[in-house]
Amino acid sequence: MTTPAGFKDHFSGGADAYERYRPADAPELFAWLAAQSPGHRLAVDVATGSGQSAVALAAHFDAVIATDASAAQLKAARVHPKVEYRCERAESLSLAAHSADLLVSSQAAHWFDWRAFTTEARRVLRPGGLFVVWCYGRFVATPEIERLVEDFSRDVVGPYWPRERYLVDDGYRDLVPPFPAVAAPPFEMRADWDVDAALGYFGTWSAVARYRTRQQRDPVALLAGPLAAAWGPGRRALRWPLAFRAARA
Repeated sequence: MTTPAGFKDHFSGGADAYERYRPADAPELFAWLAAQSPGHRLAVDVATGSGQSAVALAAHFDAVIATDASAAQLKAARVHPKVEYRCERAESLSLAAHSADLLVSSQAAHWFDWRAFTTEARRVLRPGGLFVVWCYGRFVATPEIERLVEDFSRDVVGPYWPRERYLVDDGYRDLVPPFPAVAAPPFEMRADWDVDAALGYFGTWSAVARYRTRQQRDPVALLAGPLAAAWGPGRRALRWPLAFRAARA
């Protein structure tokens, strides 16, 4: 697999950490996606990363095609007999017209050329096919922990966020699909993490990767001590509310 030319790759350098430390989407989300889809023959997961969503979709669909423009991410992706991985950009999918019942993208649509991506989605989806993209921001924990994370995100690595990040902060409000909208119930991701897992997660942020490259040091080290003191021993229950754009082709 070869990463397509011109792709802005913010995550390949930490593909293994991305697979290890990114939270998994809620199982009930994938049950809802399957229930809303006009069929269950083929689901497409665009910008699959380490394949978390693709593998979850495989429990509900006969086949899943999972794409990502990062060859390194796909090399670290989870193997599943019903999932086929393809290295390609979101705006140019190697799928037949009107072949998919469902097309999704988790925490990635802000990186796409939105108009080109939705045009491609319209081509790939069958009539009535379901189109869903979602994102999540910072996790919900205790006020003290949330304040530390917000300060780190804004004051330490804030200048290093790619400009597309604002779309996540706005809950994809500006990403409007050119299809009839579908109302989605609230969903959230959950995890029980110790402080080391949380620090590993912050290490997967695109802003952290850019900081490391430009400053030649790790900004997460600045957060480690204060966060450990606020976290305390053991694990904490964390929540990431999801923001949705759902529509029907």
